[in-house]
Amino acid sequence: MSKISFANSNNPSIAMSAVINLPEGFDETRRYPAIVVSHPGGGVKEQTAGTYARKLAEQGFVTIAFDRSYQGESGGDIRQLENPHISTEDVSAVIDHLTTLPYVDREQIGAMGICAGAGYTANAAIQDRRIKAIGTVSAVNIGSMFRNGWDNMVKSIDALPYVEAGSSARTADAEGKGHATMPLAPMNEADAPNEELRQAWEYYHTPRAEYPTAPGFATLRSLNQIITYDAYHMADVYLTQPIQIVAGSMAGSKWMSDDLYDRAASTDKAFHVVEGADHMDLYDGEAFVDEAVSVLAPFFTAKLTAAVTEPAE
Repeated sequence: MSKISFANSNNPSIAMSAVINLPEGFDETRRYPAIVVSHPGGGVKEQTAGTYARKLAEQGFVTIAFDRSYQGESGGDIRQLENPHISTEDVSAVIDHLTTLPYVDREQIGAMGICAGAGYTANAAIQDRRIKAIGTVSAVNIGSMFRNGWDNMVKSIDALPYVEAGSSARTADAEGKGHATMPLAPMNEADAPNEELRQAWEYYHTPRAEYPTAPGFATLRSLNQIITYDAYHMADVYLTQPIQIVAGSMAGSKWMSDDLYDRAASTDKAFHVVEGADHMDLYDGEAFVDEAVSVLAPFFTAKLTAAVTEPAE
């Protein structure tokens, strides 16, 4: 495992920070299949994305977990901007970098993500054909979640006040009043409406998994892009790559994995339900994560390549 930095090809002024993992017995003269791993909303590469990246590298892949633009150790101002269109493009920017590495087989690149990172991964695959296989864990379509609520019980039109709030925040930003923020997970235990989201607070704000560069909030102006975003837009037409979806049977967010499965045009799609797991269990619950990896690793092996290709020229 090593930390790397490279210019974001979409905005070269932004330096992307990432951790790259190499498989055991790595030989720089050979080409390996690679997997890009995208972190949850409010998270960073050192948390669950890094866990999945490390475990998949143990199965023979080059893996890269990265901080999205404006977040973690990656560059960009305004800090903690959660613009889903940029976050989607970040996946492709990381792939741009992978294609420059002589030991990566550019024809064997997969992508996966957790929570909002899974939604961004799916959206990237819809428009980036270099992604040959897609994996999702506790998938969240961040636009749907903000419009319709964690349990899909809110009408989309009822989210209009959020668009108004985002618009007002942009005006305040323009007036130099600072950047107002909003939680991506409960900032205080008392704010959690249910046990699952209480675990989200615990994950980001206690020693369970807290990290200095993961404050758990986003800029309020981000609402303008989030509310109208659909991570699965045109999935019914263009999401034709093989896809493996993993979600917990007890996850309040499972409906967003169901939606992805239903909308994906792929004729090679599978849905693995981890019995007894909720949304957060698949972040760091050891047995649950191992079960997810036990499904994802053979999926990527089968859909990318079963062995290392010929030596690089």
